[in-house]
Amino acid sequence: MAELSTIARPYAEALFESVRSDQGGLESWSELLAGLAQLSSHEEVRAALADPRLGAEQRYDLFTGLVKGEMPERASNLVRLLIDNDRILLLPAISQQFDLLRHRQEGTAQADITSAYPLTDQQVSELVAGLEAKFGLKLKPVVTVDEKLIGGIRVIVGDQVLDTSVQAQLARMRDTLVA
Repeated sequence: MAELSTIARPYAEALFESVRSDQGGLESWSELLAGLAQLSSHEEVRAALADPRLGAEQRYDLFTGLVKGEMPERASNLVRLLIDNDRILLLPAISQQFDLLRHRQEGTAQADITSAYPLTDQQVSELVAGLEAKFGLKLKPVVTVDEKLIGGIRVIVGDQVLDTSVQAQLARMRDTLVA
């Protein structure tokens, strides 16, 4: 079976091309897709949408009835298309692919920074400045704390991982000793 991201990519690319020049901007579309993805990820919603007793129109009405506020026509068309093709559960992957396309166009990327201890705003800004020089991109940091790292930080930008945590160093030492 194909990877979800492989199946989701054409949907994300088509939506991205159709909304690229919208007045609302790509960020508002990212937020809308993230909301739809979150909605489609709820276990109760997934169960209801998988109910074979419901037709496509009933599933569409059920799903759009759960959406807060008005949906743009293109978003409504996307939801209808996904429901008609039994692919509504792809919304999280479509949202992720859309964000990747948006970041690529903007020359930005998300930097997932995990630290063993809370970082000050100054530490984060200094770290981001160094990472931006390394990657050549404008980074949007998302900082979390994970005490399991023991010390140091782990940074994920796209598919690249920089791990200077004590946990990673101990794992490398263990692997060296076992080999």
